[in-house]
Amino acid sequence: MQETARFPDVMLLAAGLGTRLRPVTETLPKPLVPVAGVPLIERIMANARAEGATRFVANAHYRADQLLAHFGGLLKVNREAELLGTGGGVKAALPMLHSDPFFVMNTDAFWPAGSDAPLQRMQARHAETDDIVLLCVQPHRASGFGRSHDFCLDPMGRITLDYGAPVIYAGVALMGRSLFDETPDGAFSLNRLFEAALERESLKGVVLDAPWFHVGDPEALAAAERALGA
Repeated sequence: MQETARFPDVMLLAAGLGTRLRPVTETLPKPLVPVAGVPLIERIMANARAEGATRFVANAHYRADQLLAHFGGLLKVNREAELLGTGGGVKAALPMLHSDPFFVMNTDAFWPAGSDAPLQRMQARHAETDDIVLLCVQPHRASGFGRSHDFCLDPMGRITLDYGAPVIYAGVALMGRSLFDETPDGAFSLNRLFEAALERESLKGVVLDAPWFHVGDPEALAAAERALGA
């Protein structure tokens, strides 16, 4: 009997300052801000656990002690003395990540529990080591997002800048370790890797079939709680 492959590790981006969510984040790190009584990071982890995720790693910087206390040692956390950005944060945590590829998930956006299972579709789209698969959402299903869209998704499921249906990056990426080989030490953005994948036509997209809530400011938080019936 063939052993079932283990679900990829999940890297949670949890180090940001959350300045746009002030005054809520004056006393809490953004990942612990409750949405209808449930901390943001718990909602994101629940989305991943629903599809089989068992191993999580997070980075932390702002009010890191609160994040560490919240999980009580149940979550591996790479504490950043200085903010490393999304890309630098993942690179610094690579020794804690065992799978290849692995998921990277923002901790300020989620979909309602049980409404879709997009991570499995993302795994099915990841074919080559230099592929990056992004979770995308159609603009009309997005809450708390200010721009019209981030990318376009062509009929073959490839992300482009100007051909296909407009989509928003939904804060989840599936990517491999080797993509970080030529990246700088210190702070940098994951956008650097996304742009390189776009140029070599290995940036792919999977569409979320559910409402999506981005909690970036107090108004977005209130909108998410209204939609969830809180």
